[in-house]
Amino acid sequence: MLKARTTVVLDPALLEEARRLSGAKTKREAIERALNELVKRLRREAVALHAGTLELALTQDDLNRVRQER
Repeated sequence: MLKARTTVVLDPALLEEARRLSGAKTKREAIERALNELVKRLRREAVALHAGTLELALTQDDLNRVRQER
């Protein structure tokens, strides 16, 4: 994975709190964890917006078969 070098100005107290609460050993690790959590949350929210709006042509038997195949 390519890494991007970026300079940002952050609230040092906020960064330290995020580092401490997350258990991150470095500022970089704290920022990466925060970004990963943000992306996960936003993806879940995007999926939730579409919940129940997708029509599938599955019968109950089809659904049971798919579940058994896992």
